[in-house]
Amino acid sequence: MVAAGRRVWDLPVRIFHWALVAGVLASYVTSRIGPEYFRLHLAAGYLVTVLVAFRLLWGLFGTRHARFASFVRGPRPVLRQASQFLRGQPTRHAGHNPLGALMVLALLASLAAQAVTGLFGNDEIFNVGPLYGWVSDERSLELTAVHKLLFNWIAGAIVIHVVAILAHRLWTRENLVRAMWTGNKPAEVVAGDEAIDSSRLWLALLLLAIVIAALAAAVLLAPEPALSSYE
Repeated sequence: MVAAGRRVWDLPVRIFHWALVAGVLASYVTSRIGPEYFRLHLAAGYLVTVLVAFRLLWGLFGTRHARFASFVRGPRPVLRQASQFLRGQPTRHAGHNPLGALMVLALLASLAAQAVTGLFGNDEIFNVGPLYGWVSDERSLELTAVHKLLFNWIAGAIVIHVVAILAHRLWTRENLVRAMWTGNKPAEVVAGDEAIDSSRLWLALLLLAIVIAALAAAVLLAPEPALSSYE
């Protein structure tokens, strides 16, 4: 059965969203259950790194509502929407609304920093990130400290994100979770000329291949780490 409404979110955006949820959850769990699961933590970190890098590129070259230019706004629209929400008069948007755009940017920036710092980090026992060889031990420890601290900010942002989705559901009766699953929003929210008719999968696969190749090259070309401190 085809979901009712008009298509807003392309398939790459939807796969990115739910894969990122899985990747962040896996990263957290594997970081808590012990250093012997470091390889699983590293795999989850690779997944988050690739996904975030892809989404940044997709924000430049993707379909209409995936592009940053279509939803990132200045302070006035953000303040206007916040004021309307507080007055109980929230507006509905085909893509991300101005407040939601801020959350998208905050999560992408923090997850990108989290992923990159993890690649250079170490656990001060016997595990090091795949790019550890590019930096000194002192810089690796600094990046590891940032990596650990960032998770608290990311966890807070995720909580705010979930609360905002629930509030939006309460005030506008619009199910944003279902929209991100099906790709469709109600026709009364999305004008006919705002709907997308293609996911541009060929371009998504090309960008994904570029991201994976770049990360693989960085890892393969990384100098062998001096592990004397961890032997």
